[in-house]
Amino acid sequence: MSRSAHPAGPRHADVLPEGHYAAPPADLNHLDPRIWSRTVTRNDDGAAQVGGLDVRALAQEYGTPAYVMDEQDFRARCRAWRSAFGDGADVFYAGKAFLSRAVVRWLHEEGLNLDVCSGTELAVALDAGMPAERIALHGNNKSAAEIERAVGAGVGRIVLDSFQEIDRVADAARRHGVRQRVQIRVTVGVEAHTHEFIATAHEDQKFGLSLADGQAAEAVRRVLARGSLELAGIHSHIGSQIFDMAGFEVAARRVVGLLAAVRDEHGLELPEIDLGGGLGIAYTPDDDPWEPQDIAKALGDIVTRECEAAGLRPPRLSVEPGRAIVGPTAFTLYEVGTTKELPGLRTYVSVDGGMSDNIRTALYDAEYCVALVSRTSDAEPMLSRVVGKHCESGDIVVKDAFLPADLAPGDLLAVPATGAYCRSMASNYNHALRPPVIAVADGRARVIVRRETEDDLLRLDVG
Repeated sequence: MSRSAHPAGPRHADVLPEGHYAAPPADLNHLDPRIWSRTVTRNDDGAAQVGGLDVRALAQEYGTPAYVMDEQDFRARCRAWRSAFGDGADVFYAGKAFLSRAVVRWLHEEGLNLDVCSGTELAVALDAGMPAERIALHGNNKSAAEIERAVGAGVGRIVLDSFQEIDRVADAARRHGVRQRVQIRVTVGVEAHTHEFIATAHEDQKFGLSLADGQAAEAVRRVLARGSLELAGIHSHIGSQIFDMAGFEVAARRVVGLLAAVRDEHGLELPEIDLGGGLGIAYTPDDDPWEPQDIAKALGDIVTRECEAAGLRPPRLSVEPGRAIVGPTAFTLYEVGTTKELPGLRTYVSVDGGMSDNIRTALYDAEYCVALVSRTSDAEPMLSRVVGKHCESGDIVVKDAFLPADLAPGDLLAVPATGAYCRSMASNYNHALRPPVIAVADGRARVIVRRETEDDLLRLDVG
């Protein structure tokens, strides 16, 4: 049940200073449909278009940098996940990947639930009309105000992450006169094959209550002792950008083991199990993500098999895709400012954004592709590093890429698969103005998150 995100063997043909290998693609003008959103193509002039709109027109009207989101693709991915899991399971979109009022409305219309990690994400969800009973609240350190707001709003579930939180949620529910549905997040001891900073189920990290040392079992006892709480199930999340289902198999086995222990100790079969999200997407041609229907079948088979072995009725399954839905639906559009050739090394291509709109390369050593999208070119490929305009040598957007040797200031570049975490983690470093999010569908574009302005920054600076 595994797939390799990085097949064995060299990726490149020429040795680079870092010791990697590089080989130019056969066609620099090709926009690989495995990486770009569904409606991205090139028009007769050679420029890229999305949703029927030329990227040159988008740049002229909305400026660069800008996140361009394919609404049709987003909705199609929502439907694919909803269809794959069917009525017997729940799909919660992980709002931390990217959240806006428009996205919430799309989720609502396409029948998905929503997972939020803060009181302000909850505020966006409620303001955009997501029914509270279809919202789950996560977080390892929810404030008293966040808990109070969630309970008062009637959220469908709160995922408990500590002993202290059990008491806080129970007390809030008692004050509101409700019985709050909760799940317990457990740490299952699985080492997911992903970056250290986004692996979340090994023992030495901040999330969840450990199965191994008995904390999870004790949390169950404490929740069941509080009459204002309804224990709906167990929650597990093993990491992000994962291509190997083996980790989910181990996690499911251990979570079902806890369900069996709860039955044996308390005479109670819990009705729900949430295996989280974290399934990877294609950032480069090497990445080979699973399709939703394959994920649904694999997870369903795993849970059913483990429950049969334990003599349990299979619980209702929940999953939480975020990146897997929104990641491929957007690209970031940049304008080239300067090029700087380093003979024998590479050419540095500076664009008008950088780590303020995509911190992932600097933070996780994330890999991306990039393409010239304002035109096509028959020029020879040049090994390039696409960098931003910030005062950091680590301000890298795409570490190694081949771009045409006739690339010039004013050309437009696009980096695909930036729908997840780029706008969510964007910053005002160097007082950069965070880019807008432009939704495109059926030949029309609209701003769903506007570009920040100098007035926005100065309004906050009250000193």
